[in-house]
Amino acid sequence: MNLVLFTHPDFLDSQSMPRFARSLAQACAARGHRVTLRAPRARVRRLFAGGALAKWAGYVDQYLLFPREIRAAAASDPAHTLYVFCDQALGPWVPCIAQRPHVVHCHDMLALRSALGLVPENPTGLTGRVYQRFIRHGFRCARHFISVSGRSRDDLHRYGQVRPVTSEVVHNGLSHPFQPLPPDEALHTLAAAGLEPPPQGMLLHVSGAQWYKNVPGLLRLYAHYARSATPALPLWLVGVRRRAAFEPLLAEVPAQGQVLFVQSLDSAVLQAAYSAARVFLFPSLAEGFGWPIIEAQACGCPVITTDDAPMNEIGGPAARYLPLLRSSDDAQAWAAQGAGVLQGLLALPAAEREQLAAAGVAWARRFELGAAVDRYLQLYERVLAWELAHGAGATAGA
Repeated sequence: MNLVLFTHPDFLDSQSMPRFARSLAQACAARGHRVTLRAPRARVRRLFAGGALAKWAGYVDQYLLFPREIRAAAASDPAHTLYVFCDQALGPWVPCIAQRPHVVHCHDMLALRSALGLVPENPTGLTGRVYQRFIRHGFRCARHFISVSGRSRDDLHRYGQVRPVTSEVVHNGLSHPFQPLPPDEALHTLAAAGLEPPPQGMLLHVSGAQWYKNVPGLLRLYAHYARSATPALPLWLVGVRRRAAFEPLLAEVPAQGQVLFVQSLDSAVLQAAYSAARVFLFPSLAEGFGWPIIEAQACGCPVITTDDAPMNEIGGPAARYLPLLRSSDDAQAWAAQGAGVLQGLLALPAAEREQLAAAGVAWARRFELGAAVDRYLQLYERVLAWELAHGAGATAGA
């Protein structure tokens, strides 16, 4: 196949989506397909780099200049080219090639749901609401979608208001070969990165501290746990930066507890952290998928996450679950309940803990990257065949 993958420009803060696009491009190329990555360049934005107008200049590059580039390049692409949008947030570009074979990857509808006023924890301003409508107006033109979870597909249909020809679910594949490391190897890798967990281990959380990651709830849960644990395991927050809003919650943590903010771990060090941790805590309010859940399970680390889609879809029977913390709930009561679940998991006999870890490793195998890419390519071929049979690309270049 001839594949053109659209992704976010390098000048945006997004990291996960360009990483997904690059990984997908490499995997497809390795299977013998011709792959081209296309993204806006910082033509106008570079003139305002670091200034107050940089954001708006970036919009000019993305939504005024790049559509012209898309149409110009498409005019000379072969008729059998399949255009792959690596994120539904790239929706404004879909109309440029709506009459050509295409498919849109959907990761989550959290921003759209917030813009629609459905997420009280994340109110959205006027410009944000207009922007999300702009994105939705674009991807609604698409005919084919691939979502990372059943929840994302449900939200796409309900809130995205799409009327697709095809809409499939393909779970993400692990972008790194996560697996349990022997204790000595894990500790050596962590020590080389300047990190030394105590002999009894630590608790772990990995995120960017976005509103839906529920870091405030996690800190409350940890404070409840640390008050009654002797000794209390430290909590490592990987990828979370300490901020003023956390200080009142950190003040609730008793002296025997410790919260460590850890930054910039590469995949190998992160694998060591998962392998050394006693429990991985991920009480999210919402997700599109939930990468860290299966990363931890693949490394044999027991997981506590939220009993709501897609977290329970991804965590499966090998994870332990907490109720979803809603804005109307008593946060302290929820935290006390979560601390009880954590203490019960930590108190498991060694044999039961080993069984739980093995179950997590076995469950995580269904999220292998190769299997996900194989499924993508099957769907790409099906979409391309349908599109060409129904006349899409008939006016394209030879």
